[in-house]
Amino acid sequence: MQLPTSFTALSAALLLACTSTAAHSIDVKDRLPELEAFYLDLHQSPELSLHEQQTGEKLASKLQNLGFDVTKEVGGYGVVGLYKNGSGPTVMIRTDTDGLPIVEQTGVNYASKVTVTKDDGSKVGVMHGCGHDIHMSSFIGTAEHLMAHKDQWQGTLMMVAQPAEEIGAGAKAMLNEGLFSRFAKPDHVLALHVSASVPAGKVALKPEYTMASVDSVDIIVKGKGGHGAYPHTTIDPVVIASRLVLALQTITSRELSPLEPSVVTVGSIHGGSKHNVISNEVTLQLTLRSYNPQVRNQQIAAIKRISAGIAASAGLEQALYPEVIVHEQESIPSTYNDPTQTTLVTDAIKNAIGENNVELTKPVMAGEDFGLYGRTDDNLPITLFWLGGVNPETYNAAQQSGAQLPSLHSSKFAPDYKKAIPTGVKAMTHAALKLFNTP
Repeated sequence: MQLPTSFTALSAALLLACTSTAAHSIDVKDRLPELEAFYLDLHQSPELSLHEQQTGEKLASKLQNLGFDVTKEVGGYGVVGLYKNGSGPTVMIRTDTDGLPIVEQTGVNYASKVTVTKDDGSKVGVMHGCGHDIHMSSFIGTAEHLMAHKDQWQGTLMMVAQPAEEIGAGAKAMLNEGLFSRFAKPDHVLALHVSASVPAGKVALKPEYTMASVDSVDIIVKGKGGHGAYPHTTIDPVVIASRLVLALQTITSRELSPLEPSVVTVGSIHGGSKHNVISNEVTLQLTLRSYNPQVRNQQIAAIKRISAGIAASAGLEQALYPEVIVHEQESIPSTYNDPTQTTLVTDAIKNAIGENNVELTKPVMAGEDFGLYGRTDDNLPITLFWLGGVNPETYNAAQQSGAQLPSLHSSKFAPDYKKAIPTGVKAMTHAALKLFNTP
């Protein structure tokens, strides 16, 4: 149906006016000192997955002071803040809150010195080595700016601080506790993630698949042990496991379409106890990554078939075929950026920080449980964008020399927070405004 020209022109003018006003009125500089102080506090007090109690309290306090209706301890130490500002869409903005068991080696004067004792008695350092402190600072800055400019949007703002992202448990826990039924079902879901390969001041994103599904799989290889001097009286599980490691690589190279991304990695092998003893068992630990859910299912089916086949060829009876354990509780789906929503978000961010500062990126094989929010029964539209975290001078020097920059999860990853945080606030604020104001 074609609308009357005057109606179409009026609607376009109103939308343009709203977007233009938002772009010119929001000044991040006013709040930057407080946000930087908040970032430094978070960076120096990281907490491991499932232990983010104090971090959750800090975020809840910030949201409460802004006027949000706040609920704590959702799905562990998760926090949900709601603010209803008239009738309109519900926009959810999510941050993750947990740190990593890493001893920080960045050399900055605000480095984390936190150590904790694990359940097994061992001591580990704790660091925000994946930029979650940047995420949380941008999250609070966005909430502050949207609340300061309530005249520019109508609807419900849903701020979600999610724990346990690093172990793939937080999103599941919050959804299982009724995130979308107890609080609100969003029309749009947004998140950002700091990047260790994009200069600070820039944003990178792409529609459709942007991050991979991740599965942890154990293969328990059985055998018949014995003396190393009499191998003919045994069935050696080390040999079976060795054959299996090589055979598994043919899943990607020979069983799946070369146009479908797939990674099958054997990250750990444990078996045996002594030089001259053939053991009864070897355990392999794998990680599987893909974008397409059908590929993920093919990977698992092939692992089971190949494991059984190699065991049979070694002479093992069926009762001793390898046991393949898929850790479903740790599995996370791929992150699929809704194309329509992501186009709107891209346009909004370009208007906010400049078209030259927004890049189209490639998908990565890293995983993020943010993708789960788009895999509910309602198939909600989600968008995750990358926030540049590398000091621009350091980035340019590395490009010229070919040096490898510290990656996410590196003990030496120190994002340029002075540039990244204001960029994150601007980008997320304007993305939210665009979604609130698009019919």
